[in-house]
Amino acid sequence: MTLMKTIAIINGPNLNRLGTREPEVYGSATLKDLEERLTAEAEELGVAIEFHQSNHEGALVDLFGDLADRGVNGAVLNGAAYTHTSVAMRDAISASGIDVIEVHISNIYSREEFRKHSYTAPVCKGVITGLGFNGYSYALKELSEAAQ
Repeated sequence: MTLMKTIAIINGPNLNRLGTREPEVYGSATLKDLEERLTAEAEELGVAIEFHQSNHEGALVDLFGDLADRGVNGAVLNGAAYTHTSVAMRDAISASGIDVIEVHISNIYSREEFRKHSYTAPVCKGVITGLGFNGYSYALKELSEAAQ
């Protein structure tokens, strides 16, 4: 019997406010809408999926250690503002040994200057930016194939 591969979907600060937070930038769909979409896609891909969201840097840092300890196969990460500020999260990703794809709903390169630098990207398998919720779908598909 083979165990089903598990992919974590991790959303950082303020992404729990999707649907109401700056809809001109992030759209009107909610985090729940995203989770429902990805749940259906994961089922089609034959992988298990788990969702995490936190506004707290330490909780996200702890999460990467937990995921590694439990043998989670990959993670889709929208670190939100922590992408641009958190060396601790970068180190946690690196130490976890998990394949991580960084995702951003908006195109971070067309926004404020400080958003154009990612501390986490160099330790991620790849980065998808500016494709809305589709970016999560592409990352999930890539990680599910890599986990096979």
